[in-house]
Amino acid sequence: MKLSARNQISGTIAAITPGAVNGIVKVDIGGGNVVTASITEGAIHDLELAIGDNVTVVVKASDVLIGK
Repeated sequence: MKLSARNQISGTIAAITPGAVNGIVKVDIGGGNVVTASITEGAIHDLELAIGDNVTVVVKASDVLIGK
């Protein structure tokens, strides 16, 4: 599949925390770094996500904010 998003990071699912509507998926991208995504429970089930799966994190945003 080709995507317009250029920020694609490979990793492994480290944890999935279910929620009422959205679940939290933590993806280990190496070097001690983890990306956390909030996605619908439907997407988690449709993609059949499980701990240990190799996945690609796709980041598409018009704004990235940093605070201190």
